[in-house]
Formats: sequence, structure tokens, C-alpha cells
Amino acid sequence: MSDSSIAEAGGGSEASRIGEVNQWLAHEFGQAGKELPQFEYTPRSVAYLHNLATLSKANTQSSKILASDFRIKASEYRSQAARIKEILENVGLAQEGLASNVVGSVQVLANIANLLNIRDTELSSFLIAMGDISLRKTSVEEKRTKVRKESKVLLDYTRKAIARLMYLKRILAQLEDDVAPCEVQMENWKTNLAVMAAKERQYLQQSANYKAMLNRVGYTPEISHGLLVEMAEHKKELEKKTKPINKTLESYLNLPADKALAALTIERKKREYADAEKRLDDVLHSALSPSE
Repeated sequence: MSDSSIAEAGGGSEASRIGEVNQWLAHEFGQAGKELPQFEYTPRSVAYLHNLATLSKANTQSSKILASDFRIKASEYRSQAARIKEILENVGLAQEGLASNVVGSVQVLANIANLLNIRDTELSSFLIAMGDISLRKTSVEEKRTKVRKESKVLLDYTRKAIARLMYLKRILAQLEDDVAPCEVQMENWKTNLAVMAAKERQYLQQSANYKAMLNRVGYTPEISHGLLVEMAEHKKELEKKTKPINKTLESYLNLPADKALAALTIERKKREYADAEKRLDDVLHSALSPSE
């Protein structure tokens, strides 16, 4: 098929759609007693109106079928009503001859049948319909009970949540009130920490100085208070022992005038003094080295 033939087919289809739309619009506006307004035909408007016309025609056809069916049923119901009326009149139960309360009861019975959606007034139909209503009522009551329980649980949760929210709000307000005092206290702690850090550095420096001083004087960890007391007692004993030597040395002030005799005396005293110093050194060495 050539492009020209395709274009002609498309143009013919578009023209047929426009014709169907015009016919449908004229029919609808004519039924409404109004004139067809003028408007511009565009591909979009034609497609929309054609779909609308097709749907309207389908609905109209369905309505006609339903209306015809309803008319047939109505005719049947009227024929059945006429037969029932004739039967009631033959047995003496015509509506005109019935009491007003009977007519009212029948009307109530018919209304109840319509309400229960049953097609006859048989007792079994009423019982089935009432049973169905009872079942639905029981189901509704069960659902209502369940919903009430759930609502109660949700209400309890809501109350607890509200109580928790109020508690948290009070805690938040209390914390906000405690912020300022806590900030002041933290500032004091910072100041105290700075002072303590400075004191720590000072004490560390003093400790280093004391350690250096102890190292210079020959202090060792083995020296204890008891050892120092023992050394003091040895010192006192040595002082007692050196007193005679001091007295002897004081006698050197009265040396003889003879130079040779004095030199011999001095040499002897020097040897004695050297021996005393040696004994003193031995005692001090033994006191400082107890393990040996």
C-alpha cells in the first residue's frame, strides 16, 4: 500500500469519526432542546468525543435492554398481582373487605420482607433472614468488643505516654535549671584542675631536685631511718673514743723545746692519729655496708 493510499484511508476514517460525532452531538443537544455549538475539530477533540459517543451509545443500549427487561417483569408482576387479587376476591379476602389493622399488618410484613431482601413471605424465608441478621449482629458485636478492647489498650498506652511525656518535660525543665550552677561548678573544677596541675609540676620538680641532692650525698634506697640512728650511735661512740686523742693532741701545745725530741713525738702522734682515722673509716664502712 502506498503512502497516498494510507493518507486517503486515514482521512476517510477521520471524516467518518467527525460524522459520527456530529450525529451524536446533534441527537443529544436536540433531546435537550438546545442548538449544537460551534467548535474547532482537532484530532484530540475528535478522538475524545468519539470515545465519549461510543461509550454513551453502549450505555444507552444497555439502558434500553434493562428498561425492556424491567417492563417485561413489571407486566408479569402486574399479571400475577391481578391473578392474586382475583383469587383473594373469590375467597372473600379482597383488600376492600379487610380490616384496616389487617391491611396495616400486611403492609408492615411487606416492608419487613423488603428490608430483609426476601422475595416471599414464607416463615422459613423470614427465619433464614433473621438468622442471617443475628449472625451479622453477633459478628458486629464481636468486632465492637474487640475494637473496645483495642481502644482501651490504646487509651492506656496514650495515658502512659502522656504521663511519660510530662515526666520527661519536668526532667528537662529541671536539667535546664541546673545548667547554670553546673557550668559555674565546672568552671571551678577547671580552675582547681589548673592549680593542681601546676602544683603537680612543682612537686615533680622538687622531687627531682631532692633525688639529685640525695644522689650527691650518696643516699641509696638501702639507707633507712634505723640505719641512720645506728650510724649516729656509732658516731657518738667514736667521739667518745677520740676525746683522749684530742686531749693528747692538746698536750702537743706543751712540746719540749728540743726540736729532735719534739719531731719524734709528733711523728708518733701522727701514726696514732692515722691509726685512729683508719679504725674510724673501717667502722663507718662496716656501718654503711650491713649486708657485707
